[in-house]
Amino acid sequence: MAKIKRSQVATYVNATGVATTTGTVYSLLGVGVSSATPNMNPSNTSETYIHEDTATISLDSYAPTMPVEMTAVTDDAVFIWLDGIRVNRKVLSDAESTIIEVRLYQTSGSSAYPATKQAVSVQVDNGLGGDGGVPAKVSFTFNYMGDPVQGSFNPSTKVFS
Repeated sequence: MAKIKRSQVATYVNATGVATTTGTVYSLLGVGVSSATPNMNPSNTSETYIHEDTATISLDSYAPTMPVEMTAVTDDAVFIWLDGIRVNRKVLSDAESTIIEVRLYQTSGSSAYPATKQAVSVQVDNGLGGDGGVPAKVSFTFNYMGDPVQGSFNPSTKVFS
């Protein structure tokens, strides 16, 4: 039994927000980020039937989100992209992108790893700021949209298939 380190669960972001003619460019989320945990936000229905005293609970859906706090680093592609969303107060499709969760702890025998691609909308929760004398931070949330797509991702070529 081996423990999985957080560094073995990599999140790549389409930090342009759009696909180009040469393919989508993904950047690793990590510089300036010390914690990022997806919240599954399950939705349940609880019903107590007339012939029972204990409720039956069914899982109806998920509404995943991933809140992130990032230290501002001027040459990081993800920060530059996020700062553009913040400064221009982008909304709707202008604040949408895709992320890929790569499971580096699962080897496939090739240079690609099992991965999940997810459409997201990006909300900036707190603007660029923080306490005096320390690096500025920005907080944002990836709001997952629709169902994920399972596939594989090659961190060297940054290609999802």
